[in-house]
Amino acid sequence: IMALRRALHFVFKVGDRSKTATFYRDVLGMKILRHEEFEEGCRATCNGPYDGKWSKTMVGFGPEDDHFVAELTYNYGVGEYRLGNDFLGLTLQSSQAVSNAKRLGWPLTEVGEALYLVEAPGGYHFYLVDKDQPHNDPVQKVCLAVSDLPKSTHYWSSLLGMKVMERNEEKKTVLLGFTDTQCKLELYNIGGTVDHGTAFGRIAFSCPHKQLPDLEALMTKENYKILTPLVSLDTPGKATVEVVILADPDGHEICFVGDEAFRQLSQMDPSGNALLDKAMAEDKSDEWFAKHNKQKASA
Repeated sequence: IMALRRALHFVFKVGDRSKTATFYRDVLGMKILRHEEFEEGCRATCNGPYDGKWSKTMVGFGPEDDHFVAELTYNYGVGEYRLGNDFLGLTLQSSQAVSNAKRLGWPLTEVGEALYLVEAPGGYHFYLVDKDQPHNDPVQKVCLAVSDLPKSTHYWSSLLGMKVMERNEEKKTVLLGFTDTQCKLELYNIGGTVDHGTAFGRIAFSCPHKQLPDLEALMTKENYKILTPLVSLDTPGKATVEVVILADPDGHEICFVGDEAFRQLSQMDPSGNALLDKAMAEDKSDEWFAKHNKQKASA
């Protein structure tokens, strides 16, 4: 059953959309898979606790059906978010990204053998493995901070059904995944409280939609937090998806979405790139704030 579950994306809140687009497109070498503009906040709080105008851009090395991607949410009135210690990095394998960063003068720090740390705008950490980009998905793992490793491991493996791929007592990490071929989740014990800041992310997975009510019932029975009970989200002209949003023992947000409708919803849009460029060109929020001698809000 669990092999039918898959890792989909990580949601990042971004304050500077054009710098962020440069990072994902020109440094990492990802493609814009789709871009959408919204006039008001999302019922599943995809854009965070904000109810104004926002946009969502999906970026990745290939289609969402078989690639782990990033969901970039941009709230028009918010210029920056406070980073916590909750998201510890996303690791991908691409010597092309390393050479792109060098060519563009994007700061790189060598942190291991053939391993570089690079920061996305907003301070998010990305680890680049300096080896040829594989033919399948270059994204290898997402690392999240936890305060109690056995408790979190139990939650993610026994309750959510991820397989423990490896444990490293010395490094205080556990690596989990639904299947060997997907992006993995690494939990790292920071030995203290996990702070989500205001930039707090969210990790998304899909499962057959008929499993969603069971997942919700299991979390209710085990007394774990459900942030958004099972809800249907309509996208005009597209598939209606069902989601349940959970919180793990440290408050990491986890979205489970019904796979069948999500596969329809997440089809790659050939005009995604142009739509993002158009939205950035039309976004006069920076000029408006400057003209009124105001600063964009810091969340």
